[in-house]
Amino acid sequence: MTDTPGQSPRTATPGPVKVALVGECMIEMRGEADAVFSQTFGGDTLNAAVYLARLTCRDAVGVQYITALGADSFSAAMRQLWRDEGVGEAHVRVIDDALPGLYFIQTDAQGERRFLYWRGEAAARRTFDGPEADAVLGALAGYDYLYLSGISLAILTVSGRERLMQALATARRGGTRIVFDNNYRPHLWPDAATARQAYQQMLGLTDMALVTWEDDAQLFGYADADTLLRAYAESGVGEVALKRGADSCLLQCPAGRFEVPAEQVRQIVDTTAAGDSFSAAYLACRLQGGAPQTAARWGHRLAAQVVQHRGALIPRAAMPSFTCAAEV
Repeated sequence: MTDTPGQSPRTATPGPVKVALVGECMIEMRGEADAVFSQTFGGDTLNAAVYLARLTCRDAVGVQYITALGADSFSAAMRQLWRDEGVGEAHVRVIDDALPGLYFIQTDAQGERRFLYWRGEAAARRTFDGPEADAVLGALAGYDYLYLSGISLAILTVSGRERLMQALATARRGGTRIVFDNNYRPHLWPDAATARQAYQQMLGLTDMALVTWEDDAQLFGYADADTLLRAYAESGVGEVALKRGADSCLLQCPAGRFEVPAEQVRQIVDTTAAGDSFSAAYLACRLQGGAPQTAARWGHRLAAQVVQHRGALIPRAAMPSFTCAAEV
C-alpha cells in the first residue's frame, strides 16, 4: 500500500485508482420518539463506500458499489443516494422479481444498538448467481482494489460465494488488491465451522485486513491480539489494522507493529457504522499515500464523530476535517 496517490498500483499511468466495494445495501428503519419511524439506507460496505467517497479526491480515487437490487422505488432511491455521494453504480445487477433487504435499529441509553433483519429473499443474496452474473464477476479484475466484508460473504448463496471467491483469486493474480473487513455476524451463517472455512479461504486472498477484535475472537477463539496477528501473518495478509472499539488500534505491516490510541468521546449516541467508518477512513488515507499510523488516526477521528450521531451516515456538515493529501 505504498502506491503513488492518483495512480493505479498496477501501472505507472496517472489516473483515478479504481476501487469497488462488494456487499448489500438495505432499507434502514429507526424508531424515534412518539412512535415515529425514520427511513434511510445502510449496510456495512455501503457505509464504507460513502465515507470512502467523501474522504478521497474524485480525480484520484473512483469508488463503485457492487451489489444486486430490484426494479422497485426503494432500489431506485438507493442508487440516487449513491450517485449523490459520489459512489458509482456501473456494476449493480438488477433482478426484477426481487427487493432490497430491510433492517430495524433499536438503540439503548448507552448508544448500543440492536438490529432486527428481514433479508432472506433480498436481491443481494443472488448477486453472483446464474449466467446473468458473469459480467459482474468478470468486471472485478478491472479494479485496482476490491473491498468486501464477512457480511458480504455471508449473505450470498453457497454457489454465489464460491463464484465470488474464484473471481477474487483471478483478479488478485492480475494485480488487484483485496481489502477484507471481518464483520462476523453468527446469525447469517448456518454454523461457525462454515464461517471459519469461508474466512480462512478469504484470508488467503487478502492483502489488507481491517479486523474487529471481538468478531475474530468469537469466530476463531483467539486468546489475545498477538495470537490473532500471528495467524494473519501466517495466512499471508501483509497489512492488518486491529480495531478494538474505544481502545487503541493495533497495526501490523511490513514496517513492524504499532499501536495508535483512540480518540475520547464524551457522549456516545449510536455506535452504528463505527467500525465501517474507521475502515473507510483508514483505506482513504492509505490510498492517498498516508502511512498506516496516520491512517489509523484518520479512522479513530471519523469513528469518534460517527458515534455522536444517529444512523450509519452522518451529515456531510458533521464530517471532521480531512484533506486529500496525506498528513505529515
